[in-house]
Amino acid sequence: MDLASKAGKHLQLKETFERHSRVYTFEMQIIKAKENYAGNYRCEVTYKDKFDSCSFDLEVHESTGTTPNIDIRSAFKRSGEGQEDAGELDFSGLLKRREVKQQEEQPEVDVWELLKNAKPSEYEKIAFQYGITDLRGMLKRLKRMRRVEKKSAAFARILDPAYQVDKGGRVRFVVELADPKLEVKWYKNGQEIRPSTKYIFEHKGCERIMFINNCVLTDDSEYYVTAGDEKCSTELFVREPPVMVTKQLEDTKAYCGERVELECEVSEDDANVKWFKNGEEIIPGPKSRYHIRVEGKKHILVIEGATKADTAEYSVMTTGGQSSAKLSVDLKPLKILTPLTDQTVNLGKEICLKCEVSENITGKWTKNGLPVQESDRLKIVHKGRIHKLVIANALVEDEGDYVFTPDAYSVTLPAKVHVIDPPKINLDGLGDDNTVTVIAGNKLRLEIPISGEPPPKAIWSRADKAIMEGSGRIRAENYPDSTTLVIDIAEKDDSGVYHINLKNEAGEAHASIKIKVVDIPDPPVAPNVTDVGDDWCVVTWEPPVYDGGSPILGYFIERKKKQSSRWMRLNFDLCKETIFEPKKMIEGVAYEVRIFAVNAVGISKPSMPSKPFVPLAVTSPPTLLTVDSVTDTTVTMKWRPPDQIGAAGLDGYVLEYCFEGSTSAKQSDENGEAAYDLPADDWIVANTELIEKTKFTITGLPTDSRIFVRVKAVNAAGASEPKYYSQPILVKEIIEPPKIRIPRHLKQTYIRRVGEAINLVIPFQGKPRPELIWTKDGAPIDKNQINIRNSETDTIVFIRKAERSHSGKYDLQVKVEKFVETASIDIRVIDRPGPPQLVKIEDVWGENVALSWTPPRDDGNTAITGYTIQKADKKSMEWFTVIEHYHRTSATITELVIGNEYYFRVFAENMCGLSEDATMTKESAVIAKDGKIYKNPVYEDFDFTEAPMFTQPLVNTYAVAGYNATLNCSVRGNPKPKITWMKNKVAIKDDPRYRMFSNQGVCTLEIRKPSPYDGGTYCCQAVNDLGTVEIECKLEVKGGLSFCRLLLQGVPPNIIDSYLRDLHSSNPEEY
Repeated sequence: MDLASKAGKHLQLKETFERHSRVYTFEMQIIKAKENYAGNYRCEVTYKDKFDSCSFDLEVHESTGTTPNIDIRSAFKRSGEGQEDAGELDFSGLLKRREVKQQEEQPEVDVWELLKNAKPSEYEKIAFQYGITDLRGMLKRLKRMRRVEKKSAAFARILDPAYQVDKGGRVRFVVELADPKLEVKWYKNGQEIRPSTKYIFEHKGCERIMFINNCVLTDDSEYYVTAGDEKCSTELFVREPPVMVTKQLEDTKAYCGERVELECEVSEDDANVKWFKNGEEIIPGPKSRYHIRVEGKKHILVIEGATKADTAEYSVMTTGGQSSAKLSVDLKPLKILTPLTDQTVNLGKEICLKCEVSENITGKWTKNGLPVQESDRLKIVHKGRIHKLVIANALVEDEGDYVFTPDAYSVTLPAKVHVIDPPKINLDGLGDDNTVTVIAGNKLRLEIPISGEPPPKAIWSRADKAIMEGSGRIRAENYPDSTTLVIDIAEKDDSGVYHINLKNEAGEAHASIKIKVVDIPDPPVAPNVTDVGDDWCVVTWEPPVYDGGSPILGYFIERKKKQSSRWMRLNFDLCKETIFEPKKMIEGVAYEVRIFAVNAVGISKPSMPSKPFVPLAVTSPPTLLTVDSVTDTTVTMKWRPPDQIGAAGLDGYVLEYCFEGSTSAKQSDENGEAAYDLPADDWIVANTELIEKTKFTITGLPTDSRIFVRVKAVNAAGASEPKYYSQPILVKEIIEPPKIRIPRHLKQTYIRRVGEAINLVIPFQGKPRPELIWTKDGAPIDKNQINIRNSETDTIVFIRKAERSHSGKYDLQVKVEKFVETASIDIRVIDRPGPPQLVKIEDVWGENVALSWTPPRDDGNTAITGYTIQKADKKSMEWFTVIEHYHRTSATITELVIGNEYYFRVFAENMCGLSEDATMTKESAVIAKDGKIYKNPVYEDFDFTEAPMFTQPLVNTYAVAGYNATLNCSVRGNPKPKITWMKNKVAIKDDPRYRMFSNQGVCTLEIRKPSPYDGGTYCCQAVNDLGTVEIECKLEVKGGLSFCRLLLQGVPPNIIDSYLRDLHSSNPEEY
């Protein structure tokens, strides 16, 4: 007989599958056995074309007591790996007859009848007692059950309002039809139910029955059956069995400071369990000493650092039972491992009182019966079982009786401290050579601080002759904390060495002091004026004959107009030399100067005045005289204004030339200075009238002739020194030799990382258009990998994604007819290095491990800048960095945890960063220990991540055209944010006019020589994984064309700046 069709209230069949062990379990449970259930039972299993079975005999005996539940389970194992249906069937575990313990049958309780008759305030208690977790759903269903159902034409008997079944049990739904021909369909939450091993349908006359086998919590829902156009519904409630306490709590005793664990076991995994202390529920938290740990059916209450307050009765409660136990916490017996010892220390030394007890407890320190208070000088240290009282710079008042008393114990640890101090002489205020200088005629009272306990006796002496205390001109005065030497009306003979001797019970002290009597120096002789300029002159003088016994510290210089009697000081800081250059004088006015000598005593009388002199000078020579253009009959020259124009101003320029071979011509070097004479005629003035412009064309020149050119600046004082062109100029349309202008940043090795773009622009000159040839390491450049673009004025080398093979020496040759110019550029493409070749453990001692490694084979085409060492505990294998940016190939790792076993690995580092992989040690390092096993404390990782935030904003800025401008702000965030600069909402990338820096969170944008077109709104954007933040400012560039126009007209920059500031202050609205 197939028992699947008989499954119902008295017979239940279950099937489970364990995925990890790949074992199927088939279970048959007889709820209430009867005599006719006895017989032979067989379990058959088929899989594809395989078949196996096992059988057992069941005997049923009459019992006057309660009927036992018979639970029969057979284990069927499947061998092999792969899919769930792979392998062969293995019936190694056959069913065996076993004794079933008789349990007292509990009367079935209808929970819904209890809820109907209970008060609403008791609903939560009943739900917890009978394992109903969805309280809100229970109330909704209870409300539906109370509705009055109308009579139905299709159903003679409808479903009950609600059904209840235990988890894993079987439930039976029955309806009776008025017409047996009606089609019946069953639904669960609106979904039609199909027949299966879980859902079994039976027809008995007009009855329609549905069985649900092996009920689980997901079966707890609404069901309804339809017959024709009518339906009736019901609710199924799956109740979890009550959780029982299978292992009771046990009474426990512990000592203060220990970790206590109270453990119990319940009948279900991860069950809801509540803990109580003296009847009050324990609610664990992040700062609580109480922690609850659940390991399957085990529930453990952990108390960290137990105290006497933890002595109480602890209990645990489940839905089906409870258990309690008592915890007793007592103090450990205290032993004195190291007592305090009496100490004698010198004044100013450190006092350290140290004791050690057997327990890690707190205590109190007292001095002469009074509590000791901590201060900057006095520190109380408690580290484990060791207690210290440290007094820095011991004083006399620190002497006394000290006692340490452990808390909660009646034990005391006493010690005595005695402080002594030998005599000392304090000469800190006298300088390195202990010299005291006194001015002749003054009174000297030299007070020297002394110290010592007891106060020492002081004796002064000079040349082995003691200086007595009394009322003489030279006498000594002694006090408890100082000694004084007094000299009334100091004389030159009083100079010499004086000795001090101190003596007391603790020792002796000696010192020597040099006394020097000085006076003011004599006045210097009259100064000489050796050179005169437009508003300056050069003055020299000789030092005074007598310096007053003290070195000359410097000189003061004064000047006055010849017709005036008022002298004006020219220097407020002493002039150390015997030469001085007075400035800011008026041209055409006669002046006189005089000198004062200064030593440590004072200022001498003034010297005699110098001879009168008048400042007046011409401008400096023009600068940067160059050839602008040359034709067959003309030469165009251009130059820059003189560096120094002077108050007389600049009236114009005179341009002169002469032909090669004239008597006045001079061959000039490249700086424009005359070198040697050549035969020549007179210089010819090219312009008959003064010209204000800095450009002029000399006309009417014979073709193929050679001329020398010079230019002079003219003002009211006359013509300046001429500025010569460095070589003769050929009057002929000439070929311009090629010239390569290598940018400054390319004159050294140009370094880029792999994957970055290389874009090099090299300007050059030459007429006619030069011929350009690029080579790499002496070979032609492969244009498939490197793009070369040439124009009339520059050549561009572009590599979209740099590779290490692009590294090398690039040679550029610019050729114009027979003229050739060459230049070289070194390009190095770098990448991250490879890992070190071998990392090994050289030695292990104490808490230290010595490591060594060999450098990587691949350095990434650049020097290795350092190494990063990481460690990992063998238990967790989580890596932590211990040393960064380490330059050697061997290191010692310290402060390792005793009892742990460590692995180490090393990363190599260069300019590009760390290597992708690290080399790990093959063997591990075991930090051995003796004695008690150390347990690592558990710390929670701190979250250092932070969204970017600007701590210093950008500010609106004004810049002067032609002068570099900078924008600064500061930002913080973790991970380190990526910084992007934008102008008018457009990102700034690969623009040589901008330079961007970021150092320690300070972001800087430098704008090189801005123009008015560089003004606008600038934005700094910071981005990381946690967010994006932006900040803006406005930049306004002033100056521009006005500044350039004035500069081209020959006006010096300092006068332009002063003019623009005055213009801005007079018309602030227009500028």
